[in-house]
Amino acid sequence: MRSSLTRRVCAAALLLTSTLAPAAAAAPPAGPAGPAERAAQARLLGEKIVPHKLDFRGTTVGGLSGVDRNRCTGEYVFISDDRSYLQPARFYTARLDVDADGVHSVDFTGTHPFRRPDGTVYSSPTAGDGKAVDPEEIRVDPRSCRYWWAQEGDRPKTADAPVIQPSVQFASATGRYLGRLRLPSNYEITREERGPRRNQVIEAITFGSHGRVVTSAVEGPLLQDGPEPDLRNGALVRVTKQTRGGEVLGQFAYPVEKIFAASDPNSPWGPDTGVPSLLAFPDDPDRYLVLERTWVAGAGYKIRVYDATTRGATDVRAMDSLAGRSVVPMRKTLVVDLDTLGLSGIQNTEGMTWGPVLPTGERSLILVSDDNFSDEEATQIVALAVR
Repeated sequence: MRSSLTRRVCAAALLLTSTLAPAAAAAPPAGPAGPAERAAQARLLGEKIVPHKLDFRGTTVGGLSGVDRNRCTGEYVFISDDRSYLQPARFYTARLDVDADGVHSVDFTGTHPFRRPDGTVYSSPTAGDGKAVDPEEIRVDPRSCRYWWAQEGDRPKTADAPVIQPSVQFASATGRYLGRLRLPSNYEITREERGPRRNQVIEAITFGSHGRVVTSAVEGPLLQDGPEPDLRNGALVRVTKQTRGGEVLGQFAYPVEKIFAASDPNSPWGPDTGVPSLLAFPDDPDRYLVLERTWVAGAGYKIRVYDATTRGATDVRAMDSLAGRSVVPMRKTLVVDLDTLGLSGIQNTEGMTWGPVLPTGERSLILVSDDNFSDEEATQIVALAVR
């Protein structure tokens, strides 16, 4: 969620003084995840809260909006969405002690800034030089164990501010720039009322088919694809499969849920909802776990994980607009609603990755929350067992 720190502090105050709003009516069942498989199921293993604003090697740990496991080292890599306001845009490595009995420890082992092609670090947006980035997601290349990371860019609020395009870049283990993925043309931010909305661009990338396919999702509907979700209706967001070289293999419409509760009428902020992460199943090139994250003033966060498939969905890559078009969206089935797990709190969960296989045969799933560097939020590591 790319809201400003000021917004989050104000929102947190509202959460402390408001009661839970009535939930919106549930959407009708979306059907099974696929024609031949049962939907995944999940149970809680445990959670761990990282100390707030932990100082690590001269940086402030926080804003963790993406996570992945490095098979080459056994460690995890986390991306911070600090846009170089506190320290240069960066990532962290850490050891997680996770097993069938829970999350025992989170020990950070390293941090590096991302580098521009010329070797410099990224500017803060306040510099106004068009060289800022908005880091959101990080994945470890299953072939090389180098890092692929996504950033949202910026659709400016004013005509005189620079447009910063979203990107998926490749980096070394020390953050050195190695290249970038060619993105679909409809991911481009334009000066017209087309393309991604502000702060709703790429927050989700994942490798599938043993590293041969890169799948990404925009967080919210494109401007030309229709309105954002509300209390009555959900929306369609685009999910794109590409080769490692950038060739588009297909683009599909994923159905995001409608808003789950009415906003506090005294809040100046409307709800935020979308897809901050998706994760390919290891053995099925068409199947994904999709994380939906919603924030509503007065009601807090709603975090749900769905089992979804592109199998049978309409390929919409040639459709300029989805508004009013008849398309078959991706099918999905609810895996878990974090409200049902008895966690210490529901945080701004934005990242997820597969962890080790458990003795039960289940696969562990690691979730991380972005604390927005706010004193009222937390960096929460949650481990689930997925069957």
